[in-house]
Amino acid sequence: DPPEGRRIPVRGIRRAIVEQVERTHREIPAVTFVEECDFTGVDLGLLVASTLSDLAASLAGFPELNARIEDGDIVLLDRYDIGVAVDTDAGLVVPVVCGCDRLSVAEIDAEIRRLAGRARAGSLHPDELRDSTFTVTSAGKLGGLFVTPLINHPEVAILGLHRIGPRPVVRDGAVVIREMGNVSVTFDHRVVDGVRAGAFCLDMIGRIERRSVH
Repeated sequence: DPPEGRRIPVRGIRRAIVEQVERTHREIPAVTFVEECDFTGVDLGLLVASTLSDLAASLAGFPELNARIEDGDIVLLDRYDIGVAVDTDAGLVVPVVCGCDRLSVAEIDAEIRRLAGRARAGSLHPDELRDSTFTVTSAGKLGGLFVTPLINHPEVAILGLHRIGPRPVVRDGAVVIREMGNVSVTFDHRVVDGVRAGAFCLDMIGRIERRSVH
């Protein structure tokens, strides 16, 4: 008897997603480090853009996270072209913001908006989707506490931003309400040691928290 249900051909963007996910899951031994971040006073409207700017600065001190494996060698990259995961009707795509170390937060924000608009319209050029050195994904709008995202092969790490909301925390011995959220780093354990990944995550959290206006 034929199977019940409806057959959906896998082609186009969905085919590319399937192949990328399969390769990542098959080849990369990934581990995730998660820590809380205090987002109180941080401009959440510019959060992704400011995170890309902070990443360019932080990755300079953690070059093994801005890298890839090629022909059995670890290649440390000297550019900061950061992918941003964008959800579209056709599936998840990762357009690339090039030269984040040379752009202001406002310029990065404008580029993210331009690329996201093109992604949702299905009009991205292939060059806008390739050769990223690191990726950021934000699942906060879904309301999940945190996720463990897959690394964007052939990269070696991905930063995750998660749900932000009021939580009771202890500050100077008193319980106060702060806007808290989780920040995660999923990393390729062949290239990045856990201690270094943790230090990188904490460095990024420090940079985010220093952007608070109060």
